[in-house]
Amino acid sequence: MTEAATHKPPHPSLYLLLFLPFGITSGYATVTLSYLLSQGGATVAAVAGVVGMSYLPNTWKVLWAPLVDTTLSPKKWYLISVGLSAASFAGCAFLPYTVASLPAFGALMFIMGGVSTFLAMSVERLMAYDTPEEQKGRAGGWSQAGNLGGGGLGGGLGLWLAQHSGIIWLPAASLSVMCILCAVGLLGLREPPRTVRASYFEVIKDSAKDVFSLLTTRIGLLAALLFLLPLGTGAATNLWGAVAKDWRAGADEVALVGGVLNGLISIPGALIGGYICDRIDRKTGYALFGVGTAVVALAMALGPKTPLTFLIGATTFNFIIGFTYGAFSATALEAIGKGAAATKYNLMASLANVPILLMTLGDGRAEDRWGSSGMLIFEASVGIASAVFFGLVVYFTRGLTWSGVFGRRRTAAS
Repeated sequence: MTEAATHKPPHPSLYLLLFLPFGITSGYATVTLSYLLSQGGATVAAVAGVVGMSYLPNTWKVLWAPLVDTTLSPKKWYLISVGLSAASFAGCAFLPYTVASLPAFGALMFIMGGVSTFLAMSVERLMAYDTPEEQKGRAGGWSQAGNLGGGGLGGGLGLWLAQHSGIIWLPAASLSVMCILCAVGLLGLREPPRTVRASYFEVIKDSAKDVFSLLTTRIGLLAALLFLLPLGTGAATNLWGAVAKDWRAGADEVALVGGVLNGLISIPGALIGGYICDRIDRKTGYALFGVGTAVVALAMALGPKTPLTFLIGATTFNFIIGFTYGAFSATALEAIGKGAAATKYNLMASLANVPILLMTLGDGRAEDRWGSSGMLIFEASVGIASAVFFGLVVYFTRGLTWSGVFGRRRTAAS
């Protein structure tokens, strides 16, 4: 028997471990850095700008995704990326959390965000190769559990160490070591064969053909539209540390929401969302979960400004965001197949990260103008409007064919 016939796919929980460094990078920016810079005198809009720098590479990462498909093996790319992530944390270790440090932190967040995209791409390629079709929802859920759980570690643990150790370099140094240790998860995965033996530009060309083929179907257009809409972005989570003071929440509450509670809540949320999306239409699940985040944001905006409200509201918000992240990965894995997996997956991820970046910046401006309640109402209103718009598009395009546009008949399918 061949290796393929006898090989047993790894348990999807392995992807949680491998995705942790990606989440740790994000959590450090959105919780630890967000809170400490806010306490150092930076405005919420300025903090949003620094956090946004960590997201910016994610909106363009499809342009360098072919490098992961065409050059080194995914395991080698992972080791290089995790090493550079650790080095980037070392660069943050000795910077003071002051307004004067904003440009330096912004530059480092941009570098860390870019490096982490290669790390994620390498795991996505491994995941696409070694995951059976019927388990893609679960694999997506476990990978996003690592993303969100890593955010809890990078945010909650990083902030707790910063507040209680008194050692300025300890938070970043500790997170650096944690990133490196996650590489042990590579031992449980097979290296995929080199199915793409082409140049960077040939992969771009082939991927463009695949994308065009996808977008000539109604289901493909709806999926692309859904990822581009500011629905279920969870952008408010990027600024919890900066706005927590409005609920009279201190560093320990922020560390709890961004750390232990975030892990305990968002990880099962991502897993449940992934499992649900193995049983219902995955785009529908994504949209429904996005509406759920808008409802929670409205409730939090209209509720009393107390530390307890902050804990309950932010934790519930994080829980439902876990659902949306699991649904995104499940939807993306369903579509990409195995060939040029990193390129195609990250095309979808690039689309989905555009509204996250824009909503983070928009939330920062909204908070400066209308306060934290206005920020949450702004995010919820945009999300609900997006859901209504998507529903109308689905309704008015039912039964639509594309023969007049693309020269061949394609009926609506789902």
